[in-house]
Amino acid sequence: MSMNDILLNQVNSLSKEEDLIAALSNVSALLNEHFTSINWIGFYFLKQDALVLGPFQGKVACSKIKLTEGVCGHCATTKHSIIVDNVHEFKGHIACDNASNSELVVPILHNNEVLALIDVDSYKYANFHLEDQLLLEEVANILAKNQYQNFVCYNQL
Repeated sequence: MSMNDILLNQVNSLSKEEDLIAALSNVSALLNEHFTSINWIGFYFLKQDALVLGPFQGKVACSKIKLTEGVCGHCATTKHSIIVDNVHEFKGHIACDNASNSELVVPILHNNEVLALIDVDSYKYANFHLEDQLLLEEVANILAKNQYQNFVCYNQL
């Protein structure tokens, strides 16, 4: 069994927790241990017309992001994962942490509806690769499957 398979099994187990915030807190901690050279990893919930900070690992973060701003806003509106090798060259980038130089954002989708995002920042340029994106897309699929109702309820608060 590969390290990624072990990680996905752990995500599946952790995401069966009844409480969404508890589940995502543990998943963010697990992912933080898995990825190298990162300075932030966490979740943003889609609430009405903005992205709202969820559980994360790292420094203090932007608590609310407009859908028209930043890498996260782009991901939420296009409903596609995005890897940015140099965030300083990304039009509209939001610098929540000036130490961040590259970013990977993956939407958590259900029937093409954005429930939340997984956001990962690195202090290294070009730190993320297709393999990272594909792994986080699998994590997102597991979370959407196991926590769909909780995402819907939470996003309506």
